[in-house]
Amino acid sequence: MSEVSFERDIRPLFRDEDVDAMLFAFDLSSWEEVREHAEEIHARLVDGTMPCDAPWPERDIERFREWIDAGMLG
Repeated sequence: MSEVSFERDIRPLFRDEDVDAMLFAFDLSSWEEVREHAEEIHARLVDGTMPCDAPWPERDIERFREWIDAGMLG
């Protein structure tokens, strides 16, 4: 499997409404900002408090973790 990248693998997981809802804190469409807040985002994905309307499927949460562990490539 190829390395996980933000643009190809992670950014598409955040819906436009997720990006809009979180702009008060950070920009989920920005690699730099998601990278800066990655552990906090991951913790909220795991506990189901993000996104606010329904939890992500486990495979998407695992993909996000894989991206973090691989060095958070752009």
